[in-house]
Amino acid sequence: MSGPHVIRGSVSLPEAELMWRFSRSSGPGGQHVNTSDSQVELRFDLAATNALPEVWKERALERLASRLVDGVVTVRASEHRSQWRNREAAAVRLAALLAEASAPPPKPRRATKIPRGINERRLREKKQRADTKRGRSGRDWH
Repeated sequence: MSGPHVIRGSVSLPEAELMWRFSRSSGPGGQHVNTSDSQVELRFDLAATNALPEVWKERALERLASRLVDGVVTVRASEHRSQWRNREAAAVRLAALLAEASAPPPKPRRATKIPRGINERRLREKKQRADTKRGRSGRDWH
């Protein structure tokens, strides 16, 4: 594996808590697929981990509730022929998933009033456009 997979900041996926499972892939590879276990299933026990700060963990558990089975999140990768590249892909995908799920909620939007000048200009341009279009109709012609 190519080093620790960073979730965010100094927090990364702990290698000891990752559970790997390999199986035969249905993806590309021809006859090679029938003989090698290239599909990777990566499982991470989100509910029991101590690698994530408590606040992140609660956020992730709440946001990933529909994906979790007994507090365990599972990621599968089978797009590459080699098991090593599928392992890399699964680890990167899991790190990205956890980063997104544990991200802080966006700041609430502060309602602001549209400046009067901008609103008046919009209405003036709208009226001008309407006049232009009204002028195209042939009802005044004899």
